[in-house]
Amino acid sequence: MKLIQLPTQAFEQRLKQELEENPALEGGKEESDTIEDDFADTYENEDSDNEIIAAEDINIDDYLSDDEIPDYRTKANNYSADDEEKNVPYAAGTSFNQYLLNQLNTVYLNDEEWSIAEFLVGSVDESGYIRRPISDITDDLAFTQNIYTEEKTIEKVLKIVQKLDPPGVAARSLEECLIIQLKRKDVTPSIELAITILEKSFEQFTKKHYKKLIQKYNITEEQLRDAISEIEKLNPKPGGSYSGNNRMVEHVVPDFSIRIVDGELELTLNGRNAPELHVSREYNNMLKGYKDSKKKSKSQKDTVLFIKQKLDAAKWFIDAIRQRQQTLFITMNSIMHYQSEYFLTGDERNLRPMILKDIADEIQMDVSTVSRVANSKYVDTPYGTKLIKEFFSESMKNDQGEDVSTKEIKKILETVIREESKKKPLTDDKLAAILKEKGYPIARRTVAKYREQLDIPVARLRKQI
Repeated sequence: MKLIQLPTQAFEQRLKQELEENPALEGGKEESDTIEDDFADTYENEDSDNEIIAAEDINIDDYLSDDEIPDYRTKANNYSADDEEKNVPYAAGTSFNQYLLNQLNTVYLNDEEWSIAEFLVGSVDESGYIRRPISDITDDLAFTQNIYTEEKTIEKVLKIVQKLDPPGVAARSLEECLIIQLKRKDVTPSIELAITILEKSFEQFTKKHYKKLIQKYNITEEQLRDAISEIEKLNPKPGGSYSGNNRMVEHVVPDFSIRIVDGELELTLNGRNAPELHVSREYNNMLKGYKDSKKKSKSQKDTVLFIKQKLDAAKWFIDAIRQRQQTLFITMNSIMHYQSEYFLTGDERNLRPMILKDIADEIQMDVSTVSRVANSKYVDTPYGTKLIKEFFSESMKNDQGEDVSTKEIKKILETVIREESKKKPLTDDKLAAILKEKGYPIARRTVAKYREQLDIPVARLRKQI
């Protein structure tokens, strides 16, 4: 179960770990076809109580055979050939915090100020913010750095840190972050108005109370539009803009690939999920040597017990990988055929209502097994790389009494909102009425739930001038 839930990259790390820890297990193609394998499926000399087995009681022939073709390879015809091995790239360069510290070297600071500045830089999170109160930082400096200072001194040093690049770094709130960036720009009437709005009417701005802003500052709609345009150009996460933050670049490696060949769907499992594994030749030879030796010393007996343990572990791991591949393929194959209309067209409105139990019943596996496959695996389709769990959705009845996927309803809701008038966005009540006209009678609270799941704000926050 643990192997099943691992996505491709994590599986490769787990495989690497097992190869390092178990010398009886080897990866890659064997140099010769004469290695003995085919270990016995059961060991008659072992009892159910897992008692210690003496070396003399081990039947070495159970571990050796004359078969020429090793069984313990995990290769089949339903795996794509990934000839080109792609390693996960890492971003080069210094870390984000080091980048900030390097800039501090150009600023004159006394010893205390430098220590405070260094601590502040270390408190900057990956988005570029310092999210801790100055009072907490004052206490931490005293307890961890033995630096006793006042809050006003930290505030003074913080202003220096906030002058570093990228603009807006080390801000304590979104409001402060945006204001810092605006004050770094050349002064214009729009910039001045934007700063005033953020400093004195930030809440009204975030709630898009535009009429109140126009009245309060006695400005025209066009002046407000220009000021808002300047704010929208700013970066709310200055830390995210730094490309050399030395974090792993996230690359999704699809676990499956679906292609349309002559009008039919064709599923393949990523070849990186199908490693070639076999038992070490050296371990086979060691067992042979023990069997052939006339005098069996205590050290040899200890060795053969160790070899047996490693061979059992290697056999279990290879079998577990084989089961993993079979489970992944069977599950995804069932999902592909269940949603065949979508995979043939790419139209999300063709997604059928599908829950985990539907697939579990079809392939006669536990729901938890299907969940492990769906939650962490990706499939490469003609329409892009998709997370498998996105194909699952509940069903609802339309006005014809037919079961339709909630995905279909969300897609229509998204389209309606995209095409609405931004000067007068549609309320949830109006959206519910429109969906009802289109044949989807759902309640306003359900519309609100779907809208939130789509990460779409309420009508008031979608308003533009």
